[in-house]
Amino acid sequence: QVQLVESGGGLVQPGGSLKLSCEVSQFALDYYAIGWLRQAPGSEREGVSCISGRDNIFYADSVQGRFTISRDNRKKRIYLQMNNLKPEDTGVYYCAASAGCPQLVPQHWGQGTQVTVSS
Repeated sequence: QVQLVESGGGLVQPGGSLKLSCEVSQFALDYYAIGWLRQAPGSEREGVSCISGRDNIFYADSVQGRFTISRDNRKKRIYLQMNNLKPEDTGVYYCAASAGCPQLVPQHWGQGTQVTVSS
């Protein structure tokens, strides 16, 4: 009932942009906040951004002003627009159904999409 499928990752140069997309099941949209988390090699997963059903939005300090989360309920998609990317943004990005936002409490995960920022 909870399905999350990420897309949009890739290789980009520093200063470039990528837009991640998470296709979300209706059940997940109805009962969960949706968040983006990332995991760099050798590091733990960290919360990047989330959006609740009431459009409460959270951004980690490291991405504030560069990333924008949005939702399209008709298309059942949550987007993460990432601008001015830095090498430290490299990692696997996961879409997750969370029990809340801004307090990210992931309950279900997508498979992840790789983002690599490198020249």
